[in-house]
Amino acid sequence: MIRVGEVVPDFEADAYFPEKDEIGKLRISDYRGKWVVLAFYPADFTFVCPTELEELAEYYEEFKKEGAEIISVSTDTAYVHKAWHDTSPAIKKVRFPMLADPAGKICRLFGTYIEDEGISWRATFIIDPDGKVVHMEMHDNSIGRSAKEILRRLRAAKFVRENPGVVCPASWEPGKEALKVSLDLVGKI
Repeated sequence: MIRVGEVVPDFEADAYFPEKDEIGKLRISDYRGKWVVLAFYPADFTFVCPTELEELAEYYEEFKKEGAEIISVSTDTAYVHKAWHDTSPAIKKVRFPMLADPAGKICRLFGTYIEDEGISWRATFIIDPDGKVVHMEMHDNSIGRSAKEILRRLRAAKFVRENPGVVCPASWEPGKEALKVSLDLVGKI
């Protein structure tokens, strides 16, 4: 299972690419040099999932401005992703790649696969331009995520990468004060 601080091994899978309205191969190594947000979700044609993907779609341009690509992942096929995109008003807004993992191999690699159900836990991974996982979150499938919070975490990850020796305190946002790592801070915060 991939953990924070580890480099994601290369993998390839079918994906539906809504911007081109086509199904093709997605190779994760093609995204090296960019930030990647992998958004695992249980299944197409469900309840919470379209609300999350719709919200990610609404923030997509903000993610792109940060040099990031969003890739959604479920155990559905690319053809099911296409059908969902064609029929759901919420999913019609999605322009990012929708990765297909019907055998659960990618979900198992990231530790999100629910063996007894054949679906994924709801999980988010932020991967830096070197392919290293810098953030991971996984939770019960009945709880939806916040695209705004994922974007905030991406921005914090970018900030600390670009500013060695600096860390971001709770709820840090761009423009707010960060902390310089120093023994002088110990016991004073």
